[in-house]
Amino acid sequence: MKSTTKYLHFNVPERMGFVNITRDVETAVQESGVQEGLCLVNAMHITASVFINDEESGLKEDYKRWLEWLAPFDPSPERYHHNRTGEDNGDAHHKRQIMGREVVVAITKGRLDFGTWEQIFYGEFDGRRNKRVLVKIIGE
Repeated sequence: MKSTTKYLHFNVPERMGFVNITRDVETAVQESGVQEGLCLVNAMHITASVFINDEESGLKEDYKRWLEWLAPFDPSPERYHHNRTGEDNGDAHHKRQIMGREVVVAITKGRLDFGTWEQIFYGEFDGRRNKRVLVKIIGE
């Protein structure tokens, strides 16, 4: 059984944004040599997410609006108790919880085994600083 670890690095200039990382993950799978296995992609920060959906600009805008409606940015300590620690990102923690921490994709015949239209995205909810994503590939 083979195991490969790769890290992707991001610094999204906006507070919230989405980056399609499908090609980066596909490259990691190809470089690993794994033909049959699993690929875990994990946002290693508590204010970021990894999720699977369609590459469509309207959908990404809808996500931004929906997430802002569910957990609006508010740096004050009144709305989010977390902000009483001196942080201003209480909303980002909630957005990450909604969108998820990680995805696992099957590898079949050396390729990510996606459904129609599926792509992997990095979601940033407290940008403007360095963050990373773990890509862990396991298989034969």
